[in-house]
Amino acid sequence: MDPKQLDSRLKALSEELRCLVCQNQSLADSNADLAIDLRNQVKAQIEQGKTDAQIKSYMVDRYGDFVLFKPPVQTNTWLLWFGPFVLLLLGAIIWRRVQRSGEAREQQPAAATPSPVSTTQLEAARKLLD
Repeated sequence: MDPKQLDSRLKALSEELRCLVCQNQSLADSNADLAIDLRNQVKAQIEQGKTDAQIKSYMVDRYGDFVLFKPPVQTNTWLLWFGPFVLLLLGAIIWRRVQRSGEAREQQPAAATPSPVSTTQLEAARKLLD
């Protein structure tokens, strides 16, 4: 295989695989010792003539779906794929209910204001307090 093709294929695969130490970096972006070892494994497998799918399958078998930046949609990854949408929908429902309850409170008639206290009632109350 041509060295340029090997390098471009290695770079493409390294960008699809996650560094297991850094977690938010690809193998291509990470300088961690483990990332360097994994890049060397990928390079060796490319040189052996394995396909991209075979290399990814090897990495998943060894390290789990977490090694992929784009894990497949499976029953064990549903929360990862659909959880944000469920939370967004739940937030929208709660927000709408809060808005409706605020509108309902605004439409209710105001509480009756108490009638003013007469001076005789005020004097009677002062006598009781003294």
